[in-house]
Amino acid sequence: MRKHGVVCGDALCLDASEAGGVYVRAVAALREGDVVATIPRRACLTPRTSGAAAAIEAAQLGGTLALAVAVMYERARGADSPWKDYLRLIPDREPVPLVWPDDEADRLLAGTELDKTVKQDRGFLCEDWKECIEPLISSGELGVEPDDLSLEKYFAAKSLLSSRSFHIDRYHGSGMVPLADLFNHKTDGEHVHFTKSEESDSDEEDDDDQSEAGSDQEEDDIDQSNAVPDQEEDSDDQSNASADERSTVENATTKPSGEGHNDEDLEMIIVRDADPGEEVYNTYGTMGNAALLHRYGFTEPGNPYDIVNIDLTLVTKWCSSKYSRRYARERVSLWRKLGYSGCTSEDADYFEISYDGEPQLELLILLYIISLKPNAYDKLVCVAHDLIGDDDQEDEEDTINSFVKVVRVARPTKNSELNGVEKLPDVKKILHSESICSALASLADIRESLYGSDTLKDDKEQLRTCSPVSERNRYHSLVLRVCERKILGRLRKHVSSWSKTKKRKHL
Repeated sequence: MRKHGVVCGDALCLDASEAGGVYVRAVAALREGDVVATIPRRACLTPRTSGAAAAIEAAQLGGTLALAVAVMYERARGADSPWKDYLRLIPDREPVPLVWPDDEADRLLAGTELDKTVKQDRGFLCEDWKECIEPLISSGELGVEPDDLSLEKYFAAKSLLSSRSFHIDRYHGSGMVPLADLFNHKTDGEHVHFTKSEESDSDEEDDDDQSEAGSDQEEDDIDQSNAVPDQEEDSDDQSNASADERSTVENATTKPSGEGHNDEDLEMIIVRDADPGEEVYNTYGTMGNAALLHRYGFTEPGNPYDIVNIDLTLVTKWCSSKYSRRYARERVSLWRKLGYSGCTSEDADYFEISYDGEPQLELLILLYIISLKPNAYDKLVCVAHDLIGDDDQEDEEDTINSFVKVVRVARPTKNSELNGVEKLPDVKKILHSESICSALASLADIRESLYGSDTLKDDKEQLRTCSPVSERNRYHSLVLRVCERKILGRLRKHVSSWSKTKKRKHL
């Protein structure tokens, strides 16, 4: 680090963990505002600083695909690489599910939020390698052995980028940042943030209107992204880079040309006091265990940002079995026509169940429409077009207002229930009917069946006896399974509570 101009304060110490990794510890008191390290941008391994820069540019590679080639190339150079010591320190690959053996990933991730995601990742990356890297191998332009850029080594490089890379600025793109990637993550408990130096800010002040992250940021902290890894579907699009990094520099340097680009130091600043002996943490963002395991290869028991998804296809499958396929198609079609939608990923719709077991409002509305009697459904179909507003439902208030209109048409005799309904709790009282509660309970059972024959109790017992060091993959997959299944349990408790409340009112 010293050879590359990286300055690490005497208050920090690098230690080896029991698991064989490296972490950062405070050896003196650290107080908010202390600058504990500075890192020149030229010290970062990026597609611009790598010896492969010319070949990467000629091949029109961008984003983390370009960075993966840079990492593989510098590794192939061995002792001739300026980053030889850095690359020797970090592992060949990170233990993310992407590089787990296929049969192990299938077995350990069955039913979890990562089950389909990891398979999709592998498919996309295989396409990237064949379309972009294989021609680079054939050209021989990099002067390395074909095995140095193999599919296996591409996967290994991508696992490193997923876990360790930062988006530095518009010139350098994404890169590997020595020292910065040694700070471990702690949800809502970080001590350090990564910022630009004051000199960097003044250099870029004139170009703020072109900045990558926008000009309305009051601070220049690296923004912790909650996005899951980008699949590089458009590998020559530089904008893809930001989705696959741990962080992005706010108001990043704006000069895309090689001449005169900003090379001011990045600074690491203490944002939370740390006492001597404490591990010093960064944060990778507010994300649940599925995202943490997917991108970084670890989980946090009791993570408050955990969620469970229920796919729309699962809802339609349940509806088809209870009624008919035609019935399910018509009800979902009406729900869409009224302007509702769930979350979307890879062209698949799904609904989120929050950490405390609360189902997404749009799911409750869909179940309400599914449960409508035929005459109420027919009324709603006739006036559906008139109920659609000019604007999309951008927030909770829009969704509430829209749903109130739906209920006024579907259940005109219940209009007294709608007087003064303006807030989510009031709307949810209408959405806690016995039929909706029954549907939610069935969906929770179907969703949980995806985990296989082992019960939650079985998973807890296996987790209790599992070693996080010698059985790392199994341990973290069990943490994910247990956390997700607990959320489904909380959903069932909500459903039971709502159902009992309704029955008491009837009595």
